[in-house]
Amino acid sequence: MTTTDKSIEASSAEQIDQLKENLVRVEHLSKRLIEVLAQKKGHNPGLDAPNQELFARAASSYWAAMAQNPTRLLEQQVQYWGKSVQNFAEAQQAMAQTLAAAQNEEGETTERPAVNDRRFANPMWETNPYFRFLRDQYLTNAEAIRTAVDEVEDLDRVDRQRLGYFADQIINMMAPTNFLATNPDALEKALETDGQSLIDGLENLVADLEANDGELIVRLADENAFEIGHNIATTPGEVVYRNRMMELIQYHPTTETVHETPIVLFPPWINKFYILDLKEKNSLIKWITDQGYSLFVVSWINPNSDYADVGMEDYIEEGFLKAIEVAKEISGTKQVNAVGYCIAGTTLSLTLSLLKQRGDKSVKSATFFTALTDFSDQGDFTPFLQNDFVDAIEAEIGEDGIMPHYIMARTFSFLRANDLVYGPAIRSYMMGETPPAFDLLYWNGDGANLPGKMAVQYLRGLCQDNKFVTDGFELFGHTLHVRDVDVPLMAITCETDHIAAWKQCYRGVQQMGSRSKSFVVSQSGHIAGIVNPVSRNKYGHYVNADLSLDADDWMEGAEFTEGSWWPRWEAWLKKRSGKQVPARVPGAHKSYPVLEQAPGNYVRAKARG
Repeated sequence: MTTTDKSIEASSAEQIDQLKENLVRVEHLSKRLIEVLAQKKGHNPGLDAPNQELFARAASSYWAAMAQNPTRLLEQQVQYWGKSVQNFAEAQQAMAQTLAAAQNEEGETTERPAVNDRRFANPMWETNPYFRFLRDQYLTNAEAIRTAVDEVEDLDRVDRQRLGYFADQIINMMAPTNFLATNPDALEKALETDGQSLIDGLENLVADLEANDGELIVRLADENAFEIGHNIATTPGEVVYRNRMMELIQYHPTTETVHETPIVLFPPWINKFYILDLKEKNSLIKWITDQGYSLFVVSWINPNSDYADVGMEDYIEEGFLKAIEVAKEISGTKQVNAVGYCIAGTTLSLTLSLLKQRGDKSVKSATFFTALTDFSDQGDFTPFLQNDFVDAIEAEIGEDGIMPHYIMARTFSFLRANDLVYGPAIRSYMMGETPPAFDLLYWNGDGANLPGKMAVQYLRGLCQDNKFVTDGFELFGHTLHVRDVDVPLMAITCETDHIAAWKQCYRGVQQMGSRSKSFVVSQSGHIAGIVNPVSRNKYGHYVNADLSLDADDWMEGAEFTEGSWWPRWEAWLKKRSGKQVPARVPGAHKSYPVLEQAPGNYVRAKARG
């Protein structure tokens, strides 16, 4: 044996010893982890899995048990991690010796079709026989499961969709990349760092559990990289009105004159409004003010259990109607142009029906961003909008009177599980990486609770019973109906939106009573299709004036335009915004002095019970 060989052997032995020491530290961290999990409040088990009659009882029970009570499984997993890394280190040493002995022998390779799956990008999935077998067998199993689901008979459309969804969840969960012993990236990182990556991963895991009261929600962005009002949500403005439901922000004008009719923008209250003001270069809020408009934006309260009895009617009365009233008074106008995004677009439709029945013409035009009004086809949310899940949500609400933010966060995330759950979990918990400093993902993790009453009204009355387009939705002693939405309107939808599919939005717009309707489909999804700045020239959009067509025919005959839909909307809005008047400065109206600078106080509140 040469001196070099002895040096390599000694170095390898030292690395394994260091690895073992770090794994002892992992054991200590695992105890801390178990303590965190022991403090978990728990939630209704019906939120973790569908009714077991839908598919195999064993698979459903395993998934629910893992999500509901992960303590025992995680304790076993930590011990398993340590043994797996040691096994991998020893196997690598043995393989290196074997390869060295055979280094002069020529081997033959067989061309194989490429696997187009980002999870298997590491070359070892192809070059290492062990990992290649795991990958190929996993993909074979996945195909077999999906084929079996497709061939199931005697199921209606809803049950078939649910079965397919939950089968996919199990397939995604069981990917070899999700387990340390079968993830070459994580194993290599553990060896390179002498196990430090596992320690860092456990630290990340504990931090995520502590941040969410024991519920496991993977942190997607580095929260220390952003500060609301400092490097995110920075467009100048002032809070000019506040009540228990919302703060109303009036943004500073950037032009000497503005259009007479102000814009009142209602963002969703499931998330925070600053998705429209992440940074200057992609801020729709700043862009609107730069086009010469007086802009008012609602920032909703992040409710706690004190808001248990707040319903849709409170959001309409103390949010929509009050914001419109204040904007009219400050602007000295009789009308506003209203914009509603996502659930706020749905609620804007309810508000417009109410205003029509009251004979109130305060809204001159309405713009809807990815807003559903007809829920007859629930799209990707079908698995979650059936009675077993909604019953469980109601039971969960009954505890504290609110729908906890993590329920919605988890629902949205599992619609794209590999991108928003497993991929980030692997990087954070197995690789020990700090989440990226990505503003969009930071916003995505800054969720909000929902008042219990409002959540049930929305889920039962609108999503499940679809009352707004059928028998009518009862509020304020009125029967509100989509046909009452008769103001000039433009609906902006997104081609790959998995939350508010454009075809579903289209069906609702078709039923609105307005004689002046414009419909736009932007490329990309629920967020990127809306936050689509002109300067990037990234996503184009489709338009077709004939809304009598069904959705497929509408798209087939649509005209495609390169670039953002923002200028098209502004040209449409300008015609409905009146003459130029001197720019309005926040705080100039004596009845509405400046309360504080934008983005205000409500947006800073974190979701807690």
